[in-house]
Amino acid sequence: MPESWVNLAERIGSDLYLELSGPGSRRAVLIRALRDAVREGLLAPGTRLPPYRSLAADLGLARNTVADAYAELVAEGWLTARQGSGTRVAEGAAPPPRARKPKPAPVPPIPHPHNLRQGVPEAASFPRTAWLAAARRSLGAAPDEVFGPGDPRGRIELRRALTDYLTRVRGVRVDPERIVVCSGFAHALRLLFDGSRGAGGAGGATLHGPFAVESYGLRFHTDILEGSGVRTVPLDLDEQGALVEQLAEEPRLRGVLLTPAHQFPTGGPLHPARRAAVIDWARTSDGLVVEDDYDGEFRYDRVPVGAVQGLDPERVVYLGSVSKSPSPAVRVGWMVLPVRLVDSVLAAKGTRESSVSVLDQLTLADFITSGQYDRHIRRMRQRYRLRRDRLVTALAEQAPHIAATGVAAGLHAVLRLPPGTEASAVKAASWQGIALDGLAGFRHPRASMPARDGLVIGYSTPAEHAYGAAVEALLRALPPSTADSPTSRP
Repeated sequence: MPESWVNLAERIGSDLYLELSGPGSRRAVLIRALRDAVREGLLAPGTRLPPYRSLAADLGLARNTVADAYAELVAEGWLTARQGSGTRVAEGAAPPPRARKPKPAPVPPIPHPHNLRQGVPEAASFPRTAWLAAARRSLGAAPDEVFGPGDPRGRIELRRALTDYLTRVRGVRVDPERIVVCSGFAHALRLLFDGSRGAGGAGGATLHGPFAVESYGLRFHTDILEGSGVRTVPLDLDEQGALVEQLAEEPRLRGVLLTPAHQFPTGGPLHPARRAAVIDWARTSDGLVVEDDYDGEFRYDRVPVGAVQGLDPERVVYLGSVSKSPSPAVRVGWMVLPVRLVDSVLAAKGTRESSVSVLDQLTLADFITSGQYDRHIRRMRQRYRLRRDRLVTALAEQAPHIAATGVAAGLHAVLRLPPGTEASAVKAASWQGIALDGLAGFRHPRASMPARDGLVIGYSTPAEHAYGAAVEALLRALPPSTADSPTSRP
């Protein structure tokens, strides 16, 4: 059959072209063309087709060919034929609604090119070669039982390595039976308070009731406590840390959560007299101290500050992790518990280790015992110190009215801002492409101490090659000094 196009506009009242080409008999080609027109919605349901005689004349086909094509399509349900109504496209032959063109997916916001958020070590510094070597050694030496159900305390190899390390570096008084391995600080808090909920007696009763926290800290830690039914009571802060004497003002307090080595986020260690005072409070009130030692190894201009836990292991829960070094991707943390709390925490954790990879525990144990962990800490301490110095020097030269505090240790600094300028500074930083946190986001909602304006700058976060540009962008975002502001000029 020769290739041809047929215009049915005059016959059906709308533009329609039938392509009568392709293999097969004339009848088969016509059936295929009409079927495709219905299927594709070119012939809408209810559309009246030309009488077969007229269409045959238009197409130059025999009448029987067109009549047979109509009859076949009626039999298949594509068309209907009724006396006096002619041949129409069947209602049931309506094609499914055309899928609407999907709306373009929203374009995700362009990530800030300068990341100065706190709490994250430089990702590029992860010691891949040393970690891989530790993984190979530990896996090669692992006994078969490693690949079975685990001890809920965690692998003994890691608990022994932590015992030696924490005693030597942090002054923690510990033995492997006091350690419970967890996936990080948040997991430790949940285990501690979930264990206290059903333990009763000497094991968990000390955690029932209000708990004191520092007026500035990580909000999601407070959320965990309050999600466990624990009301949090904020303690004021000054340059010497938390005002622990305020603990006596709340006689129903069952414990206190502190960051004594380096108060988060304002910086600075808890004063020695207050360290002793919080232990005295715990002894006299049967309270518990929860010590968050989140970055105790990173100090620059001061001697090491040991753990408060060393003053009384039966009154302090010591919590640590590797989230600051080598990486939060290694989901391993630890709890050093008073003896009376071990069983209740293990009961909350369950009879089998299910939260921390046993292979990661073995790798970390080897990483510590081989000395690689110490070497990594020393290397990163030097790198972060240089970054801190670079930030402090840049502020002194270009923004001397902005003081950087809490810089003797840790991985972040707090830039003190003039009152009322924090919100505008955070917005200006975003305009400069900087991701950072304002100090207000760390303030306890019920804190009574005066609010402070500031920016929390994580100088450990950017890659080494990107740090200089991040500092330059930060300087452009800082508020001018009062002397430089337009309103102060004559």
